[in-house]
Amino acid sequence: MRAKFVLSISIVLLGLLAGCNSQRNQTGKESFDIPDSLLMDPSYEIHKEAMFNVIENLGSPVEVSAMLHDLGVPYYGDLLAPADRAENLNTSFDQSLMLGAMSADLGYLNIYAKNTPIVDYISSIKLLSDELEVGQFFDFNTLKRLSENKHDLDSLMFISVHSFNEMNSYLERTHRSAISSLVITGLWLEGMYLATQVALKHSEETLYESIGEQKIIMEDLFSILKAHRNTPGFPELIEELESLKKEFAFVEISYIDGEPEMIEDENGMLTIIQNETSMVTITEDQIKSVSERTTIIRNHLLNL
Repeated sequence: MRAKFVLSISIVLLGLLAGCNSQRNQTGKESFDIPDSLLMDPSYEIHKEAMFNVIENLGSPVEVSAMLHDLGVPYYGDLLAPADRAENLNTSFDQSLMLGAMSADLGYLNIYAKNTPIVDYISSIKLLSDELEVGQFFDFNTLKRLSENKHDLDSLMFISVHSFNEMNSYLERTHRSAISSLVITGLWLEGMYLATQVALKHSEETLYESIGEQKIIMEDLFSILKAHRNTPGFPELIEELESLKKEFAFVEISYIDGEPEMIEDENGMLTIIQNETSMVTITEDQIKSVSERTTIIRNHLLNL
């Protein structure tokens, strides 16, 4: 079973990537375009599938932050990206990465019921999404209300998925959907940063396992990013993440097959699901190495 590693209640801010080349949009900021040659390239379907896999594994709302809360781990607000950093970003590349990171921070704040800073982060997310011209897809008043009530997480996720689908279609039509690959990278990276920083303070086996399982997620993440290897900024981004990937090289993951499960739908159709569990072997020293590298990359990419 793949890890569902997410600290974000705002998966609304993701869209399927597609673009490779850059252009200027009407606001004068860097944007992204999809060449026709890529749309006909079989690798396009491969990286769309990779994005689907990443999103599927990010689909469990605030799972890791909820786990930390349930384990009695205290709140560490000093780990979050400063909400006011959103005001100082001028390129779509930087704004997209920060949009993902602040979405992760928002999920962490929600689980710990820190309602006062939640307002600041929603305001920053609105600013960034407006700058990227996708803010029209989000009802921020509703998101703010739901994010302040942990009992409404299911409603929040319903709105999030709907908004995501709408934004995805828009980004593909306007040839700017490469932005989504940066958003999801920022989301994943901030989640990794929060988890590894907490792991340094609290040696929890379940947290260690969740971090180790990111070795799997990284494979799909690289499939997504490498589709943009000819886009300015992406080669450097890939190179930085390659250094983090190397830290996972000695993390061992094995799988144990479970009993297949047969499920019947309302039409009487049977589906067989092959259940399997993963076993992760990751040492304290490996956690430290992963944490150190994650911190360096995260702070550099987010200009912190």
